[in-house]
Amino acid sequence: MSSTARTALEIRGVRKAYGSTEVLHGVDLTGRAGDVLAVVGANGAGKSTLIKILAGAERMSAGELRLDGERVELRSPHDAHAHGIRTVHQELTLVPQLSVTENLLMGHFPRRFGGLIDWRAAHARARELLESIGYGAIDPRTRAGRLTVARQQMVEIAKALVSEGGRAGPRVLVLDEPSAVLAGGDLESLFTLIRRLQRRGVLIVYVSHRLAEVTELATTIVVIKDGRIVAETAPERTDENELIRLMAGRGPGRLYPARRPDAGEPLLTVSGLHRPGEFRDISFTLRAGEITGLFGLVGSGRSELARCVFGAEPAHAGSVTASAVGTAPGSTSEAAGASGGHRLFRSPREAIAAGLALVTEDRKRTGLVLGLSTAENIGLTTLRTTTRGPLLDTGRRRREVTAMVERLDIRPAHCAGLPVRTLSGGNQQKAVLAKWLLTGPRVLLLDEPTRGVDMATRAEIYRMLDELARAGMAVLLISSDLTEVLGATDRVLVMREGRLTAELPSDRTTEDTVLAHAIGHTA
Repeated sequence: MSSTARTALEIRGVRKAYGSTEVLHGVDLTGRAGDVLAVVGANGAGKSTLIKILAGAERMSAGELRLDGERVELRSPHDAHAHGIRTVHQELTLVPQLSVTENLLMGHFPRRFGGLIDWRAAHARARELLESIGYGAIDPRTRAGRLTVARQQMVEIAKALVSEGGRAGPRVLVLDEPSAVLAGGDLESLFTLIRRLQRRGVLIVYVSHRLAEVTELATTIVVIKDGRIVAETAPERTDENELIRLMAGRGPGRLYPARRPDAGEPLLTVSGLHRPGEFRDISFTLRAGEITGLFGLVGSGRSELARCVFGAEPAHAGSVTASAVGTAPGSTSEAAGASGGHRLFRSPREAIAAGLALVTEDRKRTGLVLGLSTAENIGLTTLRTTTRGPLLDTGRRRREVTAMVERLDIRPAHCAGLPVRTLSGGNQQKAVLAKWLLTGPRVLLLDEPTRGVDMATRAEIYRMLDELARAGMAVLLISSDLTEVLGATDRVLVMREGRLTAELPSDRTTEDTVLAHAIGHTA
């Protein structure tokens, strides 16, 4: 946008304290109409608090906020919405039991004579909105809880654009990690939507750990560290390494460990797995010492496949066989598949007994119990084994949790007694990993494990996965990030429309090749 464009948003001297602890220390930001103002920073830098203030979910302790030059006070999310500030949070806020239409038009339903909702008109309006922003593949009649996380994210973005009468019209749109579960055409649809909103004069506040996207989309980049703005720059004056240095206070170092694949014996064999409407005829093997990537666009069936392998969803045909080598202590030979017979896990409990662990893609909904402490969350998967007679062995659990907090460097160091919801996104993800590592798995399935995680924490996770593989574990890494899926793995499986379309060596494959197999455009 032109430097003469009007100033849409001004934040001056914003401070936020929780009790005696101040987490924002006089933050200043300015965004012009039609800009993409990117905010980057490590987990715990203060980004989430700033977003909550803009969304009206938290009130600043000091400072002021101006929209189009007019000072405003945001006492609630309703105030923010009324002033034209819409926020798409990293954590999903849809009501899973309601349809896409109901989530999109809640409070703005078209009515018939007598005040009844005109459902035909409502579904038509929802479909029109979805199509107008490039998400027309989503059926508005579908219950939101049945959508993949990626498609739920699309609905969240569409919901932020709905105002009175069902028309799009925010003045400021805050996007918190909007692309974390999107890839390929879905990611390009998001970028197209952002550029369209820019042309309408909407200010986009874009918060992301994907620095390549930031440098592609942003007109201005601000770096926040320890609750302060430490730099403001333009994409053409910086690069990813410099941004990482500003975020972390040091150079980026090596992001991905140097893999030396030495695949051992099979620990998990999937043969002819089939679930109607989601995937069909899936076969692959996970071997000790190997990190296998799984890539696919939204709707490819990759997350559904992982849940089915883990026994969380039923398959209609095929088999999942765990090697006896992978049997966790205390499991039965039948549950672990030690007899060598082809079978399916009937529940996650059977899969865990056979040495499997699954880190799901949505840590807040299916990975953590937000009302419990960090220690209680980490100990959830081992409650049945951490006992002394009929009682929980609290001493043993405390030692195990403490060891995991130290091993994974979960912060703050005294986090065990803190509610897990108070931890940053990266440390919450470490808590989920700790919970599963306590089960002593031999096969680790990870679905988007670095979603919403800063680069420094990503490097820690990649290093840990490398160490686990070198110790003999088989790892399946499901990711929407092409750079990650090639950089952190030994080989990549590609899914398209419920089928495996390719198996590629990571070190001899390009991102373009993986994407071509994912969209079916191979020569």
